[in-house]
Amino acid sequence: MGTPPDSRQQLCSPSYLLPVQDTEFLLRDEMRATRFALEYAKADLLLKDWGIRSTIIVFGSARVRSQQEAQAAVAAARDEQERKIAARWQRQARWYEAAREFGRIASERGGALAPQHRWRDNVIATGGGPGIMEAANRGAREAGAPTIGFNITLPQEQIPNAYSTPALTFQFHYFAMRKMHLAMRANALAIFPGGFGTMDELFEILTLCQTSKAPSVPIVLVDQAYWRSLVNFDVLVEEGMVSAADLALFDFAESAEEAWEILTRRGLRAHTHNGARSRGE
Repeated sequence: MGTPPDSRQQLCSPSYLLPVQDTEFLLRDEMRATRFALEYAKADLLLKDWGIRSTIIVFGSARVRSQQEAQAAVAAARDEQERKIAARWQRQARWYEAAREFGRIASERGGALAPQHRWRDNVIATGGGPGIMEAANRGAREAGAPTIGFNITLPQEQIPNAYSTPALTFQFHYFAMRKMHLAMRANALAIFPGGFGTMDELFEILTLCQTSKAPSVPIVLVDQAYWRSLVNFDVLVEEGMVSAADLALFDFAESAEEAWEILTRRGLRAHTHNGARSRGE
């Protein structure tokens, strides 16, 4: 009698793997919708586990440095180009410090430190990277509050900053899903100076509010001179691209304290029991 056949080949075949264990299968183009759903579900469930009911979103440049980093760069500058860059970082460091202060103020006064029946409101959430994002997460952490980082994979890898709560630090592949999570729980937005990514997020939310695809939320842009030099909002009205009322969707502030005052004046509450449809749905 010959040796009976065994099942090693069958057991080793990729087809025998459970779908959840088969990375090659999950990464097929045809499975994109499933991957999209997984990115939604993972963050959504973990945020619910933590009792995160609503957030305050802070946007701003990843390229801004803290005062300490800027001063170190000034001291280390070896030529005119490095001195020029260091001087710019030093000038921009006020934005980092303002975002840090805002993260602290919002966490202390907004409800993140005072859960109601396990639910926390107005938890600081950012894109999870360096610069302004780091500053806001840092201020929230210094206040003793949980704070969220919605990071994303990029060609030049953006590692998470050291201040977001580890269990609330997420990584996304899809910009669209990351933007949805940033928007859907937002009770307010504080927008600090930034570039393409910051403007993308800002105008995404403004469009959702303008078109009533989402409930209107308080929005404040920090440093009016920067924003008005970057975007001529009045031209949009003059050319009929937006209505004058659309410019009332946001306001300007010059400091963290003023930003908080504007958001509360525009309707932000410490404990918001939001039964309305989520933004971005």
